[in-house]
Amino acid sequence: MQPTPEHNAKIAKMTFASVYPHYLAKLERKGRSKEELHQVIE
Repeated sequence: MQPTPEHNAKIAKMTFASVYPHYLAKLERKGRSKEELHQVIE
């Protein structure tokens, strides 16, 4: 799948606050912790 310019623009407009809960939920499903996410972010 090739990203389109429209797709790239949509991704660029996303804020971290809108993505963070999704990352956290995915990590918790995979048995990881919130602290591990924060360590990677830092």
